[in-house]
Amino acid sequence: MVKRYRLCFYGMVQGVGFRFTARHAANMCRLTGYVRNEYDGSVTCEVQGDDESIDRFVAIIRSGRFIDISDIDKKQLDVIPDERSFEVRF
Repeated sequence: MVKRYRLCFYGMVQGVGFRFTARHAANMCRLTGYVRNEYDGSVTCEVQGDDESIDRFVAIIRSGRFIDISDIDKKQLDVIPDERSFEVRF
């Protein structure tokens, strides 16, 4: 079952390749959505796919060499039916 979540990542998540790691992980897990840096130093992702793939996506990001996630806020959103890719937003 396809779901969509907004994930807000806190910790050492900017300036460490987080967005590009997220894009790579999303493509590996066949997820759609986006990732962007926030002004407060956090990173926001909206990610869409099945729960198992989303969990794998988060695990791949957590294993990033310089990424150190201290907390993740997770909120379920409405699915976007026509979304076809995962993008890095600047």
